[in-house]
Amino acid sequence: MLRTHTCGELSLEHVNQEVVLCGWVQRVRDKGGMIWLDLRDRYGITQLLFEEGKTQANVLETARSLGREFVISTKGVVIERLSKNDKIATGSIEIRVTELNVLNPAKLPPFLIEDETDGGDDIRMKYRYLDLRRNIVRKNLQLRHQVARHTRAYLDDLDFIEVETPVLIKSTPEGARDFVVPSRMNPGEFYALPQSPQTFKQLLMVAGFDRYYQIVKCFRDEDLRADRQPEFTQIDCEMSFVTQEDVLNTFEGLVRNLFSKVKNFDLPEVPRMTYADAMRLYGSDKPDIRFEMQFAELKGESQDLTSGKGFGVFDDAELVVGICAPDCAVYTRKQLDELTDWLKRPQIGAKGLIYVRYNTDGSLKSSVDKFYAEEDIKKWAEALNAKPGDLILILSGAADKARKQLNELRLEMGSRLGLRDPNVYRALWVLDFPLLEYGEAENRWFAMHHPFTSPKPEDIQLLDENLGAVRANAYDMVINGVEVGGGSVRIFEKELQKKMFGILGFSEEEAQEQFGFLMNAFEFGAPPHAGIAFGFDRLCSIFGGADSIRDFIAFPKNNSGRDVMIDSPSLISEVQMKELSIKSEIV
Repeated sequence: MLRTHTCGELSLEHVNQEVVLCGWVQRVRDKGGMIWLDLRDRYGITQLLFEEGKTQANVLETARSLGREFVISTKGVVIERLSKNDKIATGSIEIRVTELNVLNPAKLPPFLIEDETDGGDDIRMKYRYLDLRRNIVRKNLQLRHQVARHTRAYLDDLDFIEVETPVLIKSTPEGARDFVVPSRMNPGEFYALPQSPQTFKQLLMVAGFDRYYQIVKCFRDEDLRADRQPEFTQIDCEMSFVTQEDVLNTFEGLVRNLFSKVKNFDLPEVPRMTYADAMRLYGSDKPDIRFEMQFAELKGESQDLTSGKGFGVFDDAELVVGICAPDCAVYTRKQLDELTDWLKRPQIGAKGLIYVRYNTDGSLKSSVDKFYAEEDIKKWAEALNAKPGDLILILSGAADKARKQLNELRLEMGSRLGLRDPNVYRALWVLDFPLLEYGEAENRWFAMHHPFTSPKPEDIQLLDENLGAVRANAYDMVINGVEVGGGSVRIFEKELQKKMFGILGFSEEEAQEQFGFLMNAFEFGAPPHAGIAFGFDRLCSIFGGADSIRDFIAFPKNNSGRDVMIDSPSLISEVQMKELSIKSEIV
């Protein structure tokens, strides 16, 4: 080894020991007669001391020639610091240097290698290998390592087997667009990169492996945002001879174990909610339950407290629905107008906002007093369980649209009121999703999860009667309003799988061509099985208190799907194109 210790382990117990350290120059402070140098490696920072009259002249001269990020080796004696630094682990000691060697000089980096850097996203992504030297970024990857390590330990204790599945597979319609790879040995034919190992893990159940998992790369060619990357990682799992309840218990255990090991946090028992209730109470299938503000319908299937008063906006609406923002009756007209403008933005698209102030003196003041008497509005307040001091916010229109808009408003109010604390964690199971959703543009049914999801046994007869009413034997886990995992009980009988493909618009020939290998496998004794996949990057970002999964990926792509560090994707040569039997139409 070139060093005796790392830059993060020395303490007072090492005083008077001679040590050799290696690392990068973080900063140099030259005070004339004395020089202090902070030496950094992955493990921490150690201060080096150079002193005229005590340090050899050639060593002192070398120290003065050093710049940021030079790679050096140094020998010296550990001494106690007079002015201690309690912000770093080695802050009670320093090294009086006797030898100093430059292992590799460095150009001045394009941004500061500090937690509070002066580099923007673009420059840091171009020089990602420098960005990874920053403590804050390195800690994110160390956290990622811990999540992976504890995941493997938990699943190993439950007799799961980690099995690798292929990366070059057959292109099959599973939702997003595939990334495809041309085959040189099979001209004109293509592999696809897997969107998930779905069919392979089901085949492993047919093969009798009983409990499988994999921390696996997946690929989807879709538009990007903070929680999406073209290549991402899943904790992918499957189990045989189990029910939905077994899966929920097993993987709630995994998530609670990760919170305990990684965050030292005791996650409460995870409540369960049906998809129908989630949409009714929150307007979202991934509700953030860290705070209340549940929806209450003022006009809907159960009651109508708004019609017949001459207010056309409510009279013509399919749904009138509201939330109660606690202790917000003090909102000014200016604040309410700003909130209305926020809702009218194209990405939300609300036409307006109705409000009711429940004043602390018990009086009610609304933006529709012209149409409704106070006794009418008091019924609204009762429906929303409002109390004096609260603010009622109401939207109306087509049911699905109004719920989605109110969901955005609820989340915004939660943020403004400080109710979405990133240090508070609330998990939720959402169950009983619709099996199918109808695409108006395509004029056909689509699988809400994927084609291998089983309908709930009591709903199977509805496949011949009312497709929109069929519930899936499916489940999602949501943490703080973010979907972190989802899965289902699978179809394991060939005839039911054929029927599902038929409902989704596949002819028998198309189903056989695309998925014949799976349906044929079902003829050789497929066990009942179920599984789940967690977004590994999303879990890491939640544990790390960040919005973007990019911060927890060593070499991420930007929002255009490019790796600006290596300049990828890029053109390939005409020779390669010819070998792959590809002709480019791009000029």
